Amino acid sequence: MADAGRSDTTIPTNLRLLFLLEEIARVGVPLTPTAANEVLGLPKPTIHRLFHRLEEEGFLQRDIDGRSYSAGQRLRKMSVNVLSSSRVRTVRLAVLNALTEDVGETCNIATPDRDGMVYLDRVETKWPLRIQLPIGTTVPFHCTASGKMYLSSLDPRHLAKYLSAAILDQHTTKSMTDPQALLEEIELTRERGYSTDNEEFMDGMVAIAVPIHDNHGRLMSTLSVHAPTQRVTLSDLEQHLDLFRQAAADLSELVLR
Repeated sequence: MADAGRSDTTIPTNLRLLFLLEEIARVGVPLTPTAANEVLGLPKPTIHRLFHRLEEEGFLQRDIDGRSYSAGQRLRKMSVNVLSSSRVRTVRLAVLNALTEDVGETCNIATPDRDGMVYLDRVETKWPLRIQLPIGTTVPFHCTASGKMYLSSLDPRHLAKYLSAAILDQHTTKSMTDPQALLEEIELTRERGYSTDNEEFMDGMVAIAVPIHDNHGRLMSTLSVHAPTQRVTLSDLEQHLDLFRQAAADLSELVLR
């Protein structure tokens, strides 16, 4: 990362965009050009030109306040592609395979996107009765274990804005569509360090999820398991939490190595 107060001549022209993207990824919240430039130290016209170019190309998108920017679709896709690189994915699938073998149910890795959680990887249970949610599937934030785990990682101000604006669709009779009830569930998730889905997304399906952290301690993705209630209960899945936390730590170390 660039050092604070760097002069324009310190950063080669061909590296300025990369340093800017690196700073946006490091901060992890919408960032203004002025705030970014406190680290990069470029002339004011230069930093604004870089932001404008990245927005034009889809790597950044302007936030609701009109002044700050966050990762655009192309940058989000690029980050997922990096996580899916063959070398990393081979070891990641080995961790998932071992976990699925121990737990006996389908295990998943999901990453947050604008509209929900996207399944990045999964290893299916060997049971013939299984719930099909293929890689690339997007599921809602408010009624899935992975989604609620992500919501629990948000800054309270951003979470409040989400709860006041989001459409909380009723997927099952157990879906939390009341913002206050969902807030209480997210606060519980934050306290205990894992999330649950008690037939809130699909009838007859339960799930738990734990966070996979980046090197700043922020949620990078989630590790989860889901299973049909004909075979297990939510309490049954919670008995495997220690296994999931260890696997999540292994996956975090793998990405950061």
